[in-house]
Amino acid sequence: MSGKPLIDDCFLHDKDRLRHGEALQILKDRLSPVAQTETVPLEQAHGRILAETVTAPRDIPLTDNAAVDGYAFRHADYEPAGGFFRLEQRIAAGHPSERPIGPWAAARIFTGAVMPAGTDTVAMQEDCERHDQDGQHFVIVPQGLKPGANRRRAGEDVKRGSVILDAGIRLKPQDLASIASTGKANVEVYRKLQVALISTGDEIRRPGTDLPPGGVYDSNHFLLRGLCETMDVEVSDLGVLPDTADAVEAALAAASREADVILTTGGASRGEEDHILWSLDRLGSRHMWQLAIKPGRPMMFGQIGSCVLLGLPGNPVAAMVCFLLYARPVLSVLGGGVFLTPQAFQVPADFEVPRKKPDRREFYRGILEAGADGRTHVRKFDRDGSGLITGLREADGLIEIPEEATSVEKGDLVTFLPFSGMGVR
Repeated sequence: MSGKPLIDDCFLHDKDRLRHGEALQILKDRLSPVAQTETVPLEQAHGRILAETVTAPRDIPLTDNAAVDGYAFRHADYEPAGGFFRLEQRIAAGHPSERPIGPWAAARIFTGAVMPAGTDTVAMQEDCERHDQDGQHFVIVPQGLKPGANRRRAGEDVKRGSVILDAGIRLKPQDLASIASTGKANVEVYRKLQVALISTGDEIRRPGTDLPPGGVYDSNHFLLRGLCETMDVEVSDLGVLPDTADAVEAALAAASREADVILTTGGASRGEEDHILWSLDRLGSRHMWQLAIKPGRPMMFGQIGSCVLLGLPGNPVAAMVCFLLYARPVLSVLGGGVFLTPQAFQVPADFEVPRKKPDRREFYRGILEAGADGRTHVRKFDRDGSGLITGLREADGLIEIPEEATSVEKGDLVTFLPFSGMGVR
């Protein structure tokens, strides 16, 4: 099974730069799942995107059962001052009784065991007293128990026929537990997206090699590989491309025939050595480029045939910001999931921005700290350079300042996007 193809037409916009919200809407409008599906054992489903709706084939739990070790009895036989019951049965989990309990009788019962017919309440064993008399066994139940105490009802967790999980979610451990509780051993999931990573630039070198004058080690590859791995995709490394038009165009053309997504860094601006942009225009369609955000202005989205191309900026901070805001939801939707929106909450600013350019959304690296008033505040990383990896490492998330803001004063409530809410832990 596969989703509908992308809208394959060239996108033109009447503004020089798209606002953040406009860019997100373009992505939402133009994306649909492209991944095929497969059935895997439940043991292999963690982190995968569910491709089917899971419903309950029966009540969960299937029968009324004891929530504690104790004594099951009929509450109608129970006096307000407590009850004196004759023990008739002993019932362990997995060994249900076929006989009902008689009047003024109780069953010794253990956690998870099926409640015997005729009983509706369980007294905890540590609250009861056992007595043996003339070869018979009795139990005294204390006063104050309400009808149905310590009993789990059939269908208390999930009713038969109800939806447990919808298609499109990424399966967490607790989701696997819910599926397992239905007795389902296999589950249909989307196949992992094939993502090709490409770095560009004559100055870029991989770690472990000598660094020539003017050279820079390729930190972006490892940054983006790690971010991709939070999405549970298959990553192929296409290396570092030189700043030549022929090399870039040939590599993109080849990658588009094998991968679902090409993820590049660098070469997304208008410069003479920025060949990603021009190669995309020659090979396919450009749907989005030039955003009114900081950092990350030259973020690019397009396609070559059925392959999506995401061109991220070359500076590490801008590359990570654009991945989290735009590439992450793209990979989710293409892989069969929902369009991911970052978690956000309001927090007082422990910093000032005297002057901010209007009509541009800005994202600062933020560090959460306890303020003198006992509340959590957010401090802005003290340097704004988009090449400073230290800020990414020290930050807890991103501070989002909207287009209409022209300054930030200390104490203002600002929007904070925690990295942990975007899969980065």
